[in-house]
Amino acid sequence: MGILDGKRILVTGVLTDSSIAFHVARLAQQEGATVVLTGFGRLSLVERIAKRLPDPPPVLELDVTDEAHLASLAQRVSAHVDRLDGVVHGIAFAPPAALGGGFLDTPWPDAATAFHVSAYSLKALAMAALPLMPAGGAIVGMDFDASVAWPAYDWMGVAKAGLESTARYLARDLGPKGIRVNLMAAGPVKTMAARSIPGFDQFEGVWDSRAPLGWNLADPEPPARGCVALLSDWFPATTGEIVHVDGGVHAIGA
Repeated sequence: MGILDGKRILVTGVLTDSSIAFHVARLAQQEGATVVLTGFGRLSLVERIAKRLPDPPPVLELDVTDEAHLASLAQRVSAHVDRLDGVVHGIAFAPPAALGGGFLDTPWPDAATAFHVSAYSLKALAMAALPLMPAGGAIVGMDFDASVAWPAYDWMGVAKAGLESTARYLARDLGPKGIRVNLMAAGPVKTMAARSIPGFDQFEGVWDSRAPLGWNLADPEPPARGCVALLSDWFPATTGEIVHVDGGVHAIGA
């Protein structure tokens, strides 16, 4: 019996089979969960990637900035599962002008897009899924440590700080309903999203020199395992937390 045996999990953010979200879906299935995926934009790509999972799940279209998509999500999900025991928020996006070192020159519309898609969407997704979530459910978001300023990360870093605060307020307001809200802060992984960040290679040296446990940028499984653990019943009294799966870099000053 797996730690997610019998659970129904909605996973967002699968783009390729190198994405952390893909490996969360894979491990969730291996641990006994029924999985439903969402995708946006290149939906046919997500559908092809879904076929690489042990049990190819349904794929639903979801643009987290589209009120109609959000309003209909619970109804569309309920065509495949009768409830949601867990929701994985793996969605982040910032326009090119909001990344790459031009922090001072980024116009508000680009910064606003980064915040809307990468931070506010956690609340939007939680509320869209709430009609299907019983007490004991878990919402897990994917984070990148926002306690410091990183090279090139710019307004995505600001959005991640917003994500962290949003998770705490959601934990406050959904706790009385028996729903936990936590974040998993991963070290850098060479996903499609990471490759879109100008200057991403600057992170490699940081982890090579500072991770006490070491860190493999090509291995998304450790952070995926962190997400699956937070989705399980093994953290029944943990909410509003940021669990770092980064080889220990967050704890080392220099």
